[in-house]
Amino acid sequence: MFIKFTTFADKITDKRNEQTDKTEKLYPTHRFVADRAGNKDDKGIFPAEPFYRAVPTPRYRTFVRAWGMGINDDLNGVERPVSFPIKDLGDRRAEVVHSLAKWKRLTLAQYGFEPGYGIYTDMNAIRADEELDNLHSLYVDQWDWERVITPEDRNIDFLKCIVKRIYAALKRTEFMVYEAYPQLKPILPDEIYFIHSEELRRLYPDKTPKEREHIITREKGAVFIIGIGCPLGDGKPHDMRAPDYDDYTTEGENGLPGLNGDLLVWDDVLEVALELSSMGIRVNKETLLYQLKQSGKEDRLNLYFHRRLMNGTLPLSIGGGIGQSRLCMYYLRKAHIGEIQASIWPEGMREECEKLNITLI
Repeated sequence: MFIKFTTFADKITDKRNEQTDKTEKLYPTHRFVADRAGNKDDKGIFPAEPFYRAVPTPRYRTFVRAWGMGINDDLNGVERPVSFPIKDLGDRRAEVVHSLAKWKRLTLAQYGFEPGYGIYTDMNAIRADEELDNLHSLYVDQWDWERVITPEDRNIDFLKCIVKRIYAALKRTEFMVYEAYPQLKPILPDEIYFIHSEELRRLYPDKTPKEREHIITREKGAVFIIGIGCPLGDGKPHDMRAPDYDDYTTEGENGLPGLNGDLLVWDDVLEVALELSSMGIRVNKETLLYQLKQSGKEDRLNLYFHRRLMNGTLPLSIGGGIGQSRLCMYYLRKAHIGEIQASIWPEGMREECEKLNITLI
């Protein structure tokens, strides 16, 4: 498996600029203007505001070092990475990635990106601790992206603007699927609904977080839940987040903490809230220290990634991932992610799916 990333920038070197001039006819000039509201078209959709500018430059990376780096994400803070020894390095271990949140930020620094520019990756990961079901597989494929921002961008309005642009792209894609397959009628609402996880808890205090997600997403069709990882009024987070990538403690929506969130849509086939994307403004030095202390993981400050962030050599950024297989599953109205991607499934699950005429790859 490979992780391919494509870098985009206006000015990296004179040679890169020459390449850009030669190939601009092939690759349209795209600049991400996330702090400006777009006008809707006649279908009530925000135009797909261009994202980046320049020439695709592929790189490939499958693994990360397992010793002293702190690059691989432990997602909710507890997942174990798949690791293996490397003979030529004296059996030192490497890890298959969980996701690329920290690696992308290091890459932004490596290539010297300026605010407003960034990278997207075609990310393939293995998550051995995943609980397998219709929506969760050992194999994870995502479009991971990361963009350099300024200190002034670290606010809830900027996050919402990014979410609206991503949602506009999802809605446009749904219309493209409909044009190719008219039986798959568009169902996404015109607007995505924003709500903080604490506001959602207050609405349904007797429900579990998942039950709250189902209720609000069934009602609204598409929802972005803000503040994933921060303790709520009952002392518990809506869902877990590792403390060293998303900023879930800075004041944001209505004075409530969190500059991150999850994008969910209502799946009519399974009748559940389907999470398609998780994203957020990343921690700065102050929030990294605070969140590590809050979670009792201050020992991570000795790791390479965390030292880089603390000494000011990593840029401020915003980033996230969009689930490829889940998105295809949603657009094609499939009941199991195994209808989209090849993976390993319990034999009992395969048998049950066969009875329902669901073929797992």
